Amino acid sequence: MNLHDFYYDLPKELIAQDPLEDRSSSRLLVVDKKTGNLKHDIFRNIKDYLRPGDCLVLNDTKVIPARLFGTRIDTGALVEILLLTRKTDTDWECIVKPGKKCRTGHKFRFGNETSSALLEGEIIDVLEDGNRIIRFTYDGIFEEILDALGQMPLPPYITHQLKDKNRYQTVYAEHDGSAAAPTAGLHFTKELLKVIEDSGIAIARVTLHVGLGTFRPVKEENILDHKMHSEYYTVTREAADLINRTKASGGRIICVGTTSTRTLESASSEDGTLSASSGWTDIFIYPGYRFKITDCLITNFHLPESTLVMLVSAFSSREIILNAYQEAIRERYRFFSFGDAMFLTDL
Repeated sequence: MNLHDFYYDLPKELIAQDPLEDRSSSRLLVVDKKTGNLKHDIFRNIKDYLRPGDCLVLNDTKVIPARLFGTRIDTGALVEILLLTRKTDTDWECIVKPGKKCRTGHKFRFGNETSSALLEGEIIDVLEDGNRIIRFTYDGIFEEILDALGQMPLPPYITHQLKDKNRYQTVYAEHDGSAAAPTAGLHFTKELLKVIEDSGIAIARVTLHVGLGTFRPVKEENILDHKMHSEYYTVTREAADLINRTKASGGRIICVGTTSTRTLESASSEDGTLSASSGWTDIFIYPGYRFKITDCLITNFHLPESTLVMLVSAFSSREIILNAYQEAIRERYRFFSFGDAMFLTDL
């Protein structure tokens, strides 16, 4: 299976640079995953495509303001650090820019004496892939300091400044740990979720901390040679029981986003039973994959030749997905993180 099989040409002006004022007013392209039949709608009407007895699965991870700008203590040189994975209370795996001259023992300062928060870090290890392990020292609560000094790690295709940090956060975000938002969930409001729940649709929450590997391009021409990044997930006993009951009673499991999908597919047995579990997953879903538990998928429009386009193609077919994307382009839908949504279902 070749990488170029998942290419499509996207006009640059269709990349959404800013979130809509009303989250649920984004457009919704409803796609029959088997026939490819299409229907245009507004996201707030997603409730009309759900049935009593279904279960909506949300990823309740929370994006941390993981981008820090500071200076090297010895030279005063400017540095940018992106927090990736927390190793201990004080140690983080990070991307450092510029990285070539930053070696073990180098120290950095973020904020200054007039800032409301001050943070220092020291490189204690350099990993094979070029990432660094940085040990931070600070007075107070790290999360509060990070909130004061850090910026949201927006994807590289978004060039506008985000005015409100919360707009790159779902309304149900709870567990700190992501370097990127599970963007399919950005369309939901608390009011819409209440309407859905009041309609007899169950809501389950799982957690998968989204890593920056989400934005890394696939470089191998044969996609089977691609190595997926790992992300940490948690499925609670409560969520597993709810989802298993839904399946047993004939309801549909509707995943909100590719991250929820990867979580459920990672934690499910071959017979479609979901287990309460936690750990690292590097599951790579591409056409030919047999879904064990996911019945429907709410998702955004993804980058050409990305692993996310491959996942949604596996859920339907490459031809149906690329045709839906071409329809979205013709109709001037907004693409990527702050863009519009697609619902892959059985019309």
